[in-house]
Amino acid sequence: MRVVSGIQPTGDLHLGNYLGAISQWVAMQDAMEPGDECLFFLADLHALTVAIDPKELAKNTIEMAATLLAAGIDPDRSVLFNQARVPAHSELGWILGGTARIGWLNRMTQWKDKAGKNREGASVGLFGYPVLQAADVLLYQGTHVPVGDDQKQHLELARDIAAKFNTDYDINLFTPPKPLISRAAPRIMSLRDGEAKMSKSDPSDQSRINLSDDDDTIAAKFRRARTDPHPLPDNPAGLEARPEARNLVTIYAALADKSVETVLAAHAGQGFGVFKPMLADLTIARVGPIRDRTAALLEDGSAVAAVLAHGAERARTLAAPMLRAAQEAVGLQL
Repeated sequence: MRVVSGIQPTGDLHLGNYLGAISQWVAMQDAMEPGDECLFFLADLHALTVAIDPKELAKNTIEMAATLLAAGIDPDRSVLFNQARVPAHSELGWILGGTARIGWLNRMTQWKDKAGKNREGASVGLFGYPVLQAADVLLYQGTHVPVGDDQKQHLELARDIAAKFNTDYDINLFTPPKPLISRAAPRIMSLRDGEAKMSKSDPSDQSRINLSDDDDTIAAKFRRARTDPHPLPDNPAGLEARPEARNLVTIYAALADKSVETVLAAHAGQGFGVFKPMLADLTIARVGPIRDRTAALLEDGSAVAAVLAHGAERARTLAAPMLRAAQEAVGLQL
């Protein structure tokens, strides 16, 4: 089993990133059997698909790496690196660009959402980055990829690219990866809009709990989180038409490592004036130590950079055989 996953170093990591990805990464790392591997990377090449300040990108990469380490990613048990330091990602991405089809990419809902009505003005990178995502995984013969619901379509594309490449070149080279989706928190939504995903790009900082937020800020954000006037029901069916209420209960359940049913059974009939402070306390207990460990690690950013450099060296070694095999398959190795 080889787990591969990445996250873009743009903006602060938030509670949705932690519950939907990072905590799952740590759990996978801790559950690995001898011979299994986890590769986690900072997707700095993907960050170039939109306008970005170069100094901010470099700074964010170090800060995000520190946060991952603080959250429990162990560089002795997992391979942690930034994508740009492993050129094979870009090289295989270009090769797979000859296999992927424009029609496939045109159907990507993330492309439609991110480009909006200005598709002609969007970057080529924004249109084609799912192909690079496929290379990110196929380069390492990744067997499993932890993804949220919004990324399942991209993983299906990676499987399609793998299958077509194998067929086109009559070779059994790429293994179609399988998705791993968190059962506890498949999708954490905005604190201001229960129909929108919690996002680093949301202009309202009140929409998310940043992993860098102090305790008072976390409490205040939950206190202001949008809800409805009704008490909590005693079963999940009572949350179906209440997206904001469902989101807060989902967050609580994920942080407490309990099912939504268990949470509702314990808190049925409570109003949000009672539930929100308990949720804030639970969040602070989990986020506070990560925030403090991150700050300590960032006192020596060069040490964090050294961790990434060592991880990149390991990743390059793992990537080399697959890149060479792909090059040979298409005739690039003389």
